[in-house]
Amino acid sequence: MNYLILTVLLTSLFVIFFKVFPLYKIDSLQAIVVNYWTCVVTGCLFLGKFPVNAEGFQQPWLPWAIGLGFGFFSVFNLLAYCTRIDGITTATIANKLSLVIPVLFSLFLYHESAGAMKITGIVLAFPAVYLTSKVTGEANKAQNLFWPTILFIGSGLLDTTVKYVEQAFLDTSEKQAVFPVYVFVAAAGAGALTLLVLVLAKKVRLHARNIIAGILLGIPNYFSIYYLIRLLHSGFLQSSAAIPVANIGIMLVSALAAIALFKEKLTIYRVAGLVLSLIAILLIVFADLHG
Repeated sequence: MNYLILTVLLTSLFVIFFKVFPLYKIDSLQAIVVNYWTCVVTGCLFLGKFPVNAEGFQQPWLPWAIGLGFGFFSVFNLLAYCTRIDGITTATIANKLSLVIPVLFSLFLYHESAGAMKITGIVLAFPAVYLTSKVTGEANKAQNLFWPTILFIGSGLLDTTVKYVEQAFLDTSEKQAVFPVYVFVAAAGAGALTLLVLVLAKKVRLHARNIIAGILLGIPNYFSIYYLIRLLHSGFLQSSAAIPVANIGIMLVSALAAIALFKEKLTIYRVAGLVLSLIAILLIVFADLHG
């Protein structure tokens, strides 16, 4: 239970930071890149050592760490792009409903239980995500569904891959702490290269406020991935329950924080979405614990 709560709270904090960025004119790309380097430093301090070494390069999970690193960097920037082009509602729905991909993966590959109550909870997540994410007065900007579809697939594959790697390779607490460091080294490398190209092309200018924002972002980001891996490994919930509950919980906490901190309107749609989110979480958890 603790790992679930920590995963939800830390990831929600990550989401809240992104809501604050526009208020302080933070360049998301620069903050994201600094965030990944901060994740590496945070992981090293947490472990008490720098784990990137010759032994690490021989680990069977190394290609997965590199792939996830590039994936996280790409999906975060795609999310920002979709938000700008297609609107907050479309981008959030595409990102959050991707939970169906790792759920199907877990049900069919790991033969996890899928009773009527759990399925009902997962199905309720769809209208819950839509109603909670819907921004009142936002025009439907999406001209086509190409990029939202790519975001949907990309987000789902990231969660699926994290589950697979945890199941296949990360059987000790040390490996579960070391693996995210390698993921973030790969993400930081991809981000630094992208930023370098843009700086040399004079497309962006570095600013201290973006570095500060990235540092604040990076600390919870490392631990959100670490505790997600611990949650999946803990056996508290099957992954077909843990992933949707975590995703819905993040959406629920983020929405409540937006209402409390940013004075976002509590519309009838959002109230219905929050209620459905809570019901979905209770159904999935109860079904999984008593299935």
